[in-house]
Amino acid sequence: MGGADSDPDDRSADGPAQAIADLIPIVRRVVGGRVGAHPAAEDLVQETLARVLAATARIEPGMLEPYAIVTARNVVASMWRDEDRRRRNQHRVVDLSEPDSPEARLVLDEEQGAMAQALERLTERERRTLLAHEVGGTDTRTLAQQAGSTAGAVAAQLNRTRARLRVEYLLASRQVEPPTDQCRPVLIALSRADQRRQREVGAAQHLLECEVCAELSEPLLERGQPRDDTLRIPITSDPDIVAARTAARSLASTLAFGPTDLTVIATAVSEVCRNIVRFAGSGELVVELLEAPRRGLQVVARDAGPGIDDVDAAMTDGHSTYGGLGLGLPGVRRLMDEFAVVSEPGHGTTVTMTKWERNDHG
Repeated sequence: MGGADSDPDDRSADGPAQAIADLIPIVRRVVGGRVGAHPAAEDLVQETLARVLAATARIEPGMLEPYAIVTARNVVASMWRDEDRRRRNQHRVVDLSEPDSPEARLVLDEEQGAMAQALERLTERERRTLLAHEVGGTDTRTLAQQAGSTAGAVAAQLNRTRARLRVEYLLASRQVEPPTDQCRPVLIALSRADQRRQREVGAAQHLLECEVCAELSEPLLERGQPRDDTLRIPITSDPDIVAARTAARSLASTLAFGPTDLTVIATAVSEVCRNIVRFAGSGELVVELLEAPRRGLQVVARDAGPGIDDVDAAMTDGHSTYGGLGLGLPGVRRLMDEFAVVSEPGHGTTVTMTKWERNDHG
């Protein structure tokens, strides 16, 4: 990075990047004062810096630091609002409201009876964990501590349990039994919106052959967009960095990654995307879920820019071609489980990195 005498609002070639780097301690103090040791603290810092960097050209001289402080406060406030909204709107397996009419009472009784049957079809562990979370309000971290697991693994288990509960509720409410052993796996794969699993269980062909599942599939498929196993994100400007890190984190959260790993992935994505914008001007980020031989997330960042003259030197700690946010390729390599760089001067660079799902406490 540059010297300590640089003007925080210097708009010269490397001025904005240096000015953003100078804001890191301030932003960390603001975020830390509001979230403490929250697992997302560093992620909030990076989110703030990305937003400030994107707005640098629009900020008046002398206003960069106040703008960063206000932005940090807004980012933190948005996180708390989102978490509160999720708590308030989360799916509940009980409804304590009273019906307004005898007809509504009858419908409610039928719905509660179907839900009771559906719950009985879950395993004891599934039922206990789901009720503790949805009815008792126990968070995933506490449930993970009780089970000797991780919050990410518990969240993944809850997602699988909710998917199965939706299927069992549908079967109970329609008073039908699956005619074949393949029916439940197909319906659960549809309920999870898991396209890879749908292919594995032959869902498409099964729906053509099984009238029961074809009918039951409609409400399951209406739940929203299916999960994509691969994301392709064009990278051309600073706002794209924020979009890429958000999309990568969202896709990674469908696996059993804990908050720390999600932050690590988002940070690594930010850095490689920032390199694309800085040095190549444009490129593409491809994020893909991996299932075999292990479950994980692979990120490929590619561009057709000037390339790297000396990859070995670029991978040396302390090497930096600009005074940016400071991680560099060596820092990204340490964050991820697998990392590779292929670059040809004049023809571009491809960075491939992978984070594997872990079911331990590491």
